[in-house]
Amino acid sequence: MNPSMRLSGILAALTLTLGLAACGGADTEPAEPKPEKSSTATASGPAAQTFGPACSAIPKSGAGSFNGMATAPVASAASANPLLKTLVAAVTEADLVDTLNSAKGITVFAPTDEAFAKIPKADLDAVLADKELLTKILTHHVVPAQLDPTSVGGEHETLNKDSIEVDGDESGMTVDGAKVLCGNIPTDNATVYVIDTVLMP
Repeated sequence: MNPSMRLSGILAALTLTLGLAACGGADTEPAEPKPEKSSTATASGPAAQTFGPACSAIPKSGAGSFNGMATAPVASAASANPLLKTLVAAVTEADLVDTLNSAKGITVFAPTDEAFAKIPKADLDAVLADKELLTKILTHHVVPAQLDPTSVGGEHETLNKDSIEVDGDESGMTVDGAKVLCGNIPTDNATVYVIDTVLMP
């Protein structure tokens, strides 16, 4: 065989092989994995309406879970939540448990234990010992209306007869500068927004 003809044949075969490989590669490349949905997006029941980075810290079952809290009045629901032990102690100290449990359609901005821990111990102890001041602080965290994420934005009057202001949305929300860690948690008589700072009247 003529050497030049042989070289042409090899080049043609090589070109055809590479072309087929390229075509085959387009068909056989693995599809990119689909991003996993967030736990909130895949949740069902009361958990499905919640939002925020700390929602994953809520127990998956039991009285302190989203399902458990949804069936209890707000103070009782909070008592089962592991993030809100100091708040529950303060509410109990101020004799507000029955007031909150019997209220209808309220919104509670609930500071976590870590939020209370930001207050120097001596100051916190003094507040807990002053029932009148403690009541003012706690009722400053309660709005006498049930507010979901579409209506919670803006300025609202509190049970302390003063006001708080909510900014942002489900992608990032603050209440007088305090960050919402887990919002729109349903209880039997209230909607709860867990926050990272104690609000002062």
